Amino acid sequence: MAEQSLYDEQDAQARSLAWWVKTRQDEHALNHWLLDQHRGEATAARRILTLAERFTGPGSPEHRLLARIADQERRHADWVAGLLVARRLPVPVQLDTARERYWKHALPVISDLASGAAVGAHAERMRLWRIRAIAADPQAPADVREVFLRILPEERFHERAFRRLAGEAALRAALDGHERGMAVLGLRP
Repeated sequence: MAEQSLYDEQDAQARSLAWWVKTRQDEHALNHWLLDQHRGEATAARRILTLAERFTGPGSPEHRLLARIADQERRHADWVAGLLVARRLPVPVQLDTARERYWKHALPVISDLASGAAVGAHAERMRLWRIRAIAADPQAPADVREVFLRILPEERFHERAFRRLAGEAALRAALDGHERGMAVLGLRP
């Protein structure tokens, strides 16, 4: 795929591993990231349902697929909420979206199901880099690793499903916003 030539998967995974090693060694950073992860999972569920309602017919195969993914994202948010509770951290009831630096660049391209799925595919791919780093780390806190080992196969499914719904043209069209969003997050060299 042409898109893969624009950024190196090995480099992205290496950056995620370096981020993870640093984050897991700093309790404050880990807790902050878990709060962000909870917000991200819960927000993803809401955005995916909005995509389904806006661009698919009720009961259509696409609508059912997106509803399934949204349900899984809600479940992931619940699992991460369990990690927050175990760490005696507050579980946000209202989701603060003001800090969504990545999404300001990625969302504007959405005009139909394919473009929305392309944005989802890129975001899931980016999230997978970090989840794989955590799941593969035997030095990760056991509870965190266990949760992300459960999340990993479903996130892989989400990325593949969004990629299929999007198609190559929509993936290429959404790449620029994704790249700008990654740069704002410091995920680009």
